[in-house]
Amino acid sequence: MKAILVDDEALASHYLRRQLEKIGGIHILAELRDAQEAVDQAESLKPDVAFLDIDMPALGGIEAAEILQMRDPNLKVVFVTAYDDYAIKAFELNAIDYLLKPVNAERLKRTVERLKLSLPQAVAAGRPEASDIQPVSPVSASPAMLRCFQTLELDNGKLESIPWRTFKAQELFSFLLLHREQLIRKDMLLELLWPEVDYKKGYTQLYTTAYQIRKTIAALDVTLVLKSNEKGYKLEVNGLPLDIEVWEQGVMGTPALTKDTLDHHLALTELYRGDYLADYDYLWAESERQRLRYLWFRHTSEVATLLAQVNRVSEAIHLYNQLLDKFPHAEELHFELMKLYRLCG
Repeated sequence: MKAILVDDEALASHYLRRQLEKIGGIHILAELRDAQEAVDQAESLKPDVAFLDIDMPALGGIEAAEILQMRDPNLKVVFVTAYDDYAIKAFELNAIDYLLKPVNAERLKRTVERLKLSLPQAVAAGRPEASDIQPVSPVSASPAMLRCFQTLELDNGKLESIPWRTFKAQELFSFLLLHREQLIRKDMLLELLWPEVDYKKGYTQLYTTAYQIRKTIAALDVTLVLKSNEKGYKLEVNGLPLDIEVWEQGVMGTPALTKDTLDHHLALTELYRGDYLADYDYLWAESERQRLRYLWFRHTSEVATLLAQVNRVSEAIHLYNQLLDKFPHAEELHFELMKLYRLCG
């Protein structure tokens, strides 16, 4: 997979290059310092993906992405920025992802995985042919699923609230679940959850909370394991499906949205019960919450548009109303809904 990095800050660009080289699978064609240079060189370089900073002098990243994708509709764009004010516009441009500086290594790894899913088979080496891929049901065949949309629950055929001993146990588990399979340093957890407590008392509370989490997940009889060493904690899911992963793989993967796969994608919209951990006021979850929210917006809009085109009007109206509940200022949604109501007389 060939990429260009576009950032007027050399240190940020070099850092991103190093992280991508560690992950592997990405060949950096060029590090460019302004977006106009990227536009000028893209035709000769022929990248598969452009990592674009948004806030640059002269030509900005948003404008550059519009020009690049107009010239090459197959080009994938990942925005990398210190600001989160541009997220809606970024996803309107069909950006693969939207990363906030400083870029987290594990977060970047998930972006690279998304890129591999989105690129043609010739680029994403090792991917099976589309004809070999069977549609994946949005509802897992596993006997259990951990649900993170709206609220944290275990789905064992019926939804169960997880009986956490304390709010801190729930928050620590949720944070480790977001960073699953990644070792999180103890000092970072202390700063996050007990910022006002001195280190000695903080470590005691951390150990107690970790013990409570282990007792809780043991009683659930699931494959979750909380591991620890001298440096930190890591939550391993060991194959337990998460609704956010099942949903995102369906949205970003195969099968593509067509008339034949419309019901499959309609079922995916139903899996999104609400925003990521929306019932909890966790500031650290906001970036992931907004990313999934805008991905839902883009996918659900496409499903609603296709429903209207095949004359499934009542279902299209239902989806447009769901979209407007979350994005009431999106004028184009109101206009599409008015057209559908006109069809209904």
